[in-house]
Amino acid sequence: MKPGELDFEKKSSYSLKIEVTNTHVDSQFEALGPFADTATVKLVVEDVDEPPEFSSLLYKMSVSEAARVGTAIGTVSAHDPDKANNPVRYSIDRNTDLERYFNIDANTGVITIAKPLDRETNEEHNITVLAMESQNPAQVGRGSVHISLVDVNDNVPEFPMEYETFVCENTNHGKIIQKISAVDRDKPLSGHHFYFSLAPGAGNNLNFTVQDNRDNTAVILTKRAGFSRHEQAVYFLPIVIVDNGVPALSSTNTLTVRVCSCDDEGVAHSCNAEAFALPAGLSTGALIAILACVLTLLVLVLFIVTLRRRKKESLVFDEEKDIRENIVRYDDEGGGEEDTEAFDMAALRNLNFIQDVKTRRDVTPEIQLFSKPPHKMSPENIIFGEFIWERMKSADTDPSAPPYDSLQTYAFEGNGSVAESLSSLESISSASDQNYDYLTDWGPRFKKLADMYGSPKDSANS
Repeated sequence: MKPGELDFEKKSSYSLKIEVTNTHVDSQFEALGPFADTATVKLVVEDVDEPPEFSSLLYKMSVSEAARVGTAIGTVSAHDPDKANNPVRYSIDRNTDLERYFNIDANTGVITIAKPLDRETNEEHNITVLAMESQNPAQVGRGSVHISLVDVNDNVPEFPMEYETFVCENTNHGKIIQKISAVDRDKPLSGHHFYFSLAPGAGNNLNFTVQDNRDNTAVILTKRAGFSRHEQAVYFLPIVIVDNGVPALSSTNTLTVRVCSCDDEGVAHSCNAEAFALPAGLSTGALIAILACVLTLLVLVLFIVTLRRRKKESLVFDEEKDIRENIVRYDDEGGGEEDTEAFDMAALRNLNFIQDVKTRRDVTPEIQLFSKPPHKMSPENIIFGEFIWERMKSADTDPSAPPYDSLQTYAFEGNGSVAESLSSLESISSASDQNYDYLTDWGPRFKKLADMYGSPKDSANS
């Protein structure tokens, strides 16, 4: 217990003796002394429900990465510090174990493996264990557990990169053409140590050999001179790499060797009709970077040229693109007398045409006055008045008319013409019933029409 802290479980009460003294006593009252007194004070500590406490602030555990699911790793322990000493239940804070690699027994606190482990993926795990009182789950204690995985040799060694190896046509015997190394995802306690050799099937080849440097590297040497890319352009060399794990693991990696034409300094010029052109020692990655930069510059130049052309085109006035005035031309000949779609022929009707009266659905007036005007009209205006009045009633009772005032256009030819109505709507269907005898009275100019449409008798007389 820290100074100043009270613990009911360790000591529930305290007895204190308190003394008070007057340090400034008047000399004339010294005979009345002593000027001091004492009192006893008893302090009682009340019990407070506290969360469970772990026996250790940090638990360190280790387990092999090859351990099976269900293997016990270790045990945590916590207790209720209160006098009641209620039982404690354990659980794992899943925010610290999102992949759910571990489980814990709620009663005993034993931690076990819930999923296969891999040290190469996650070498260490830090989880938080919760301890809750069975009688009061609100009281929660927290403990930290650090789990480290012990490495197992379960990864094979391999090349750290894809080597670009070539041999010159004019190379000599025993020439080093490539230096190789290896990597391994495992982490043995004694460190890595790799062994290099040719695969059993390629050990007797007459072209190349492998020399192990005993420092985790090896070199590829030529076993002869006088290579020709026209005879064989590419060689595939299988190399076996073995590690020092227990048990030891090995892998076979293929090294591709191209035959190239080189200069006297051993710089390749062309390989298999592919131009290397590496006089400055540039790698393939550097060439790709240079080509990418060149393409980027070309795209920028094309973009700038396109923008300038658009700016120039916007300054030139094009009458065809001028949208301030649009003239729309139509070339419609019409369908003649039988065409009733282009013009409303109903507007051109004879006075004698009788139209059915329809009641409007949107307006139902209380009183509809269809009486004729009281004043007298001249005989020549009666026909037109009646026609307009009929049109007014038709508009008022038309169910398809708008419910507001609108302009009505009427076309009426009257009935004073000798030829009667010019509308084809009033024409008699049979041409034989039509009387055209009046054409003979119009003079010699209409003689041809009288012969064509008049009666045979009239035509004979004429």
